[in-house]
Order: sequence, then C-alpha cells, then structure tokens
Amino acid sequence: MTRNGLSLDTLLAQGGHFVDRETGAVVPPIQPTTTFARNDRYEVTDYIYSRNANPTGAHVEAVLAKLEGAEDALAFSSGMAAVAAFFDSLGAGDHVVAPRVMYHGVADLLRRLADRRGVEVSFFDATGADALEAAIRPGQTSVVWIETCVNPTWDVIDIRTAAKVAHNAGAVLGVDATATPPVTLRALECGADIVFHSATKYLAGHSDLLAGVLATGAMNERWQEIQAARTRMGGVLGAFEAWLLLRGMRTLHLRYERQADNALAIARHFESHTGIEAVLYPGLESHPGHEIARQQMTGSFGAMLSLLIAGGAKAAKRVATRTRLFLPATSLGGVESLIEHRASVEGPLSAVPSNLLRLSVGIERADDLIADLEQALA
Repeated sequence: MTRNGLSLDTLLAQGGHFVDRETGAVVPPIQPTTTFARNDRYEVTDYIYSRNANPTGAHVEAVLAKLEGAEDALAFSSGMAAVAAFFDSLGAGDHVVAPRVMYHGVADLLRRLADRRGVEVSFFDATGADALEAAIRPGQTSVVWIETCVNPTWDVIDIRTAAKVAHNAGAVLGVDATATPPVTLRALECGADIVFHSATKYLAGHSDLLAGVLATGAMNERWQEIQAARTRMGGVLGAFEAWLLLRGMRTLHLRYERQADNALAIARHFESHTGIEAVLYPGLESHPGHEIARQQMTGSFGAMLSLLIAGGAKAAKRVATRTRLFLPATSLGGVESLIEHRASVEGPLSAVPSNLLRLSVGIERADDLIADLEQALA
C-alpha cells in the first residue's frame, strides 16, 4: 500500500511528511485564529475566515485525502455534521437507499428528512443477496448509503457490487467506513463516490475529540455543495481538534493492528462458548461475509464484534454491567475496550437483536480481555 511512493504507515507516522519550512519543526503548528488579513493589494491570500477553512484543518485534510486516494477531503466538527452536509443537497422527491440495520444517528436523520423535507427513504436488508438492487428506483434514487461493516451486526456489504448497482441507476454511492479505516479498506478504490468516517473513532483513537471526515473521488458539483453546506452550517473542524486528530492518526496503523488482533482472538475464543448464541465478526471463517471481507479489506478484519448472549436482553445487560476491563460506554475505536447493550442505546426504533452486546476492542492484552468477559459471563 503506497501513496506517492510512501507506505501508508510511513505517511501517517510523519504526519503527512511534514517539516515546517520556517522553524524546522516536525509537528505542524496549531493556528487558532478566526480571521486572516488580506495582502497590501487587499486580496485574499489562502484563507479569509475560519468558518470556511483554517491551516491546521487543511493539513489534516491533505493527509486524509492521501490516505483515501481521494481528490479532496473535508474535516467536520463531528461525524453527524459531516453526514448532515452530505445529505443537505437532497430535496423533496429524492430517493435514498440505506441498510435497515445501521448507525442509528444516520437512520434518525434520514427519517427526519423523510418527515420534514419529503425525501423518500428505503431501508434494505444487508443480509439479502439482491435486497439492495430491489430497493433502488432507477432514475429516482439519488444516493445509496451503505456501511461496511454494518454497525452493530457486522454484516459485510460488497462495495464493488453496490457501486455497480448504484451507478447503473444514476445514483452516487456513499460509504460509512468508520469501522474500517483506510489502513485496512479504501472504499474509493472499490468504486465508492464518497467515503465517510466518524473521525472521533479510529482515526483519532483516544476518545478525546469529536470530528467527522468526508473524502471524494471527484471534485464535482455535489462536492461543491457539500463544501458550501459546511460553511453555511458552521461545521468546520476547530484548529485544536484538527491538531489532535493528526496526532492520533500518527499511530493509527499500530493501534488498529493491535485492536484487530485482539478482536480476532476474542471472537475465536467465544465462538463455541455455551453462554453465547453467536459471535458476529467477519474475521471468522464461519461468518457469511468472510470471503467478501477478505477481498476488500487488507491485513485485518476490524476491531469491532458483537456477541449474542444466551438468555436474552436481561442476561445481556447483566454481562454488560459485570465486566471490569470493558467499560460500559457508547463509542468505538479508542485505545480502551468498551461494551454496550446496543438496543438500549438506540431506543424503541432499534432493529438490533435485544441480546446483542457490541464490543469495541482496545489495545489491552487479549488474554486479559478474554478473562474479563469470561468472569462476566460466569
């Protein structure tokens, strides 16, 4: 894996191959200013106002574009700010197709667009072989939005197939790749038009900032609309958060490799456990999406997995409150391991099984994490 002759690992470790020309500093500076002076001819130089863009954010965006093999990337103040900007261009009568099981924040936004703006939304079963194609309306569908892997059941959607189906219908394909950062999957290379990350998660990796990212394969009219929406809604990422994000990304490849190794060890250990009905993890050969995941992911199968606990919702909640290392908290991608009863978090509209526990596996020792889950199950 290379970008401009550099491996992704090297590109990340060096913060985008940065050295400050004036000082020789190897870490980019934080530029917190809100406004920028014009030159002596009263011309705008590179920046005018930080709600549009700022130098620290521009640096992290350049690194992200290189990571994704993108024409451009935009950083936002949160993941949902990025998603909102993406869908802002939709109007009455536009049709969106998305998975029935997906991140509930985006599903809620789509329902609101349907209620308030007249956008039509169809949810499809990601486990169905032809369900996506059946949900599309050629000539009317504007956006196909998918996750890979699907949160929190970790079903695997074939991006290349989804891209072909979407493009044949005249739609764009947006991919939420939050759980599969570009050190393991590059959705644009698989045919996606735009890729999204909640950068709060793996890209930043330390549970200490909010950020979202969109990267595009083409600098087209839709991308210009997204840029304008970010400015209009004030969704730009702040300078300090951009600096933190870049710092976190420097160790992304190391963190993610350790986390994915831990997740695979946990999945294999509990695959036949009597207290667990099923382990949902695409790295297991028994997973129905394993072969697709192997083809479109590089080197690992991710660090997210879910357990279906025997005994139903009550038993699952009990396990989630008895772990000692896994913290009962909502998020994913940080260095610390988290556990949550997902249906409780998502609320009454949740399509998630009531006995599902979602695990975000951190960088702790795998045997310690396994022992923690064992004692909680016992």
